[in-house]
Amino acid sequence: MPSLASLTAIIALLGLVAASPVDIQKRKTFTVSQVERKQFIKNGAAQTAKTFRKFGVKVPAHILAAAAAGPNGTVAAVPSDAYDSLYLSPVDVGGTTLHLDFDTGSADLWCFSSLQASAQLTGHDYYKADASKKVSGASWKISYGDGSGASGTVYADKVVVGGVTATSQAVEAATSVSTQFQQDRDTDGLLGLAFSSINTVKPTAAKTFFDNVKANLASPVFAVTLKYHAAGTYDFGFLDSTKYTGDITYTSVKTTNGFWEFTSTGYAVGSGSTTTASIDAIADTGTTLLYLPSAVVKAYYAKVTSAQNSNTYGGWVFPCSTTLPDFTLVIGGSKQVVPGKHINYAPVQTGSTTCYGGIQDNTGIGFSIFGDIFLKSKYVVHEMSSTPRIGFAQQVGV
Repeated sequence: MPSLASLTAIIALLGLVAASPVDIQKRKTFTVSQVERKQFIKNGAAQTAKTFRKFGVKVPAHILAAAAAGPNGTVAAVPSDAYDSLYLSPVDVGGTTLHLDFDTGSADLWCFSSLQASAQLTGHDYYKADASKKVSGASWKISYGDGSGASGTVYADKVVVGGVTATSQAVEAATSVSTQFQQDRDTDGLLGLAFSSINTVKPTAAKTFFDNVKANLASPVFAVTLKYHAAGTYDFGFLDSTKYTGDITYTSVKTTNGFWEFTSTGYAVGSGSTTTASIDAIADTGTTLLYLPSAVVKAYYAKVTSAQNSNTYGGWVFPCSTTLPDFTLVIGGSKQVVPGKHINYAPVQTGSTTCYGGIQDNTGIGFSIFGDIFLKSKYVVHEMSSTPRIGFAQQVGV
């Protein structure tokens, strides 16, 4: 006869394979507000290196060297610029509130946990693993091109986001994380909002939190409002018309690769004419910058005085005093404008008069990434219906 622990593990595993029970607590819509980071060191080359790692691409040597050269400027949370490199939201995981990065470019809910060595937990809140909730035989591992990453075991536990509870959510508890993750003291893990097909749990992929709760929401949507120099929100189950102006323009999503992937059909720099181009891209809240084909990037910086693609700094840079032109991407026939001031990411060093650009080459990644530089002027709707689509509108006040 199986032991009580074995039966618990079997029940937990069944809870992952089947639709996980969900407690809506009489709420079919909810909003999650982001929280302020304590302090963040803005390093443009480090953000580029992070993006390469995330998508399994080897980081070019000159970018690694630039990232290692030092911080690009410390920004205190006042909130002068405390949210523009990473956006965190509170999530109750197994009874502990963690601050997680809601990441539309991944599908794992992983977090720091009590299974790690205490030295790795300094500065972090973490999941308190309960052996009775462990999913027998299940594991996860996220690895990057430079060998960094995180791995661990899986638990079926209660996860509460905005008052909505998934009672048997797959929680990927870390047993080990790389130094890069340990050093980010404000982030306790990720909550993936891409498609469940790219979840890394083995031997059976787990469902994302949104996949588990979407059928019980008023509508199978979530909308992202990342903001410039301020905390934003995630709306689940509804659209908030007070947060955007004009119409929402929708375009179909290709789900083959598990991302919110779509095609942009053109671009313009400043008040210039629109250039037709087919740009295969993903919308990714977990990527800081906007990565585009080199021809598009060159066309933008050709309009920026003294801009150059610098090996020393690991990307396109320009004088900080420059007034940058707006940048427009055409999606679903609608022109989506990124204000020029959003494209000035940070000084390359504290006190420097040279700044790192928020638009960089996608060379080596294989597709374009519409990260936070693009998203923080938009209201972005993710609709996970039978024919998934993504919608964009301009934020109010931008």
